[in-house]
Amino acid sequence: MHTTGLELFWFILIGVLWAGYFFLEGFDFGVGMLLTLIGRDDLERRAVINTIGATWDGNEVWVIVAGGATFAAFPLWYARMFSAFYLALFILLVALIIRGVAFEYRGKRQSATWRRNWDIVITVGSLVPALLWGVAFGDLIKGIPITANGIFTGSLLSLLQPYALVAGLATLSLFLLHGALFLNLKTTGALKERASALAGRIAPITAVIILAFLAWTWEVARTEHHAGDVPGMIPVSALLLVVAASWLNRERLSGWAFTVTGVAILAITATVFMTLYPDVITSSLSSAASLTIAEAASQPYTLRAMTIVAAIFTPFVLLYQGWSYYIFRRRVSLPHETVPASDQPHEV
Repeated sequence: MHTTGLELFWFILIGVLWAGYFFLEGFDFGVGMLLTLIGRDDLERRAVINTIGATWDGNEVWVIVAGGATFAAFPLWYARMFSAFYLALFILLVALIIRGVAFEYRGKRQSATWRRNWDIVITVGSLVPALLWGVAFGDLIKGIPITANGIFTGSLLSLLQPYALVAGLATLSLFLLHGALFLNLKTTGALKERASALAGRIAPITAVIILAFLAWTWEVARTEHHAGDVPGMIPVSALLLVVAASWLNRERLSGWAFTVTGVAILAITATVFMTLYPDVITSSLSSAASLTIAEAASQPYTLRAMTIVAAIFTPFVLLYQGWSYYIFRRRVSLPHETVPASDQPHEV
């Protein structure tokens, strides 16, 4: 079946939504995973949480919109993906729920044990999605045992194939680096120094994992049953940006370091979607059983109506989120630290 302009537009838009989610929620996950490493006592951990306290739940809206857009624009993709990944997505959803609960409940009691336990929940609730999102997209590219009529014949273990695990480690390590650089950008004093030092240690490991993932992805796109054509400059640029982030961090250019890891996330997401195209789910049983964009798409009328709604409301959403980041742009510091008047922190 031939892919129409509207179907391609919505496939690209869904890719943009996932890229935005990984860019924004990526540093949230990184901050959560680094919580107990950067913060050495309750006061410091409260400061670390405060760096994302005003924005983390807003960042999660991106994945809700991405899921809703997939359901409306490509209902067959949505149905088959959730059927195949049912247990994995359930685990991921539980992790996201307990993470949100932990943010709200850790301050309800003064007990050190109570808060320490919730801090562990935040760490685990951030680590699991950071890993599983990469595994899920790796499975979509490499292929899962699904028949032509959409029946998933595998198990949870069959989703943990080597390529998918490397993809999961790639997102995990990249989000860790992104989060460390965000903390370097948003904190002061000892917290900032620890975040910078940790980013310097994470960056080389991340670069090696990203190299392995991109090289394997290139090989999958070249040799297996994918018609996707990924320009070589995109994955190469993603790797170079990760390397550049390490140098920028050493030069104490924290804003630029954080920016280039964000652009690397966008480039890697683009690589994933361009490799997947024109499929939305790849079958490991037979290339004929793979689900294409055209086969999964809604009717043209639905896509036209969705396009009009998206064109009207998307600018307002982007403006609001940009405004919220502007309002909470200042660094977070501990009460005993002094910072310039132009960069006063939020209260901890």
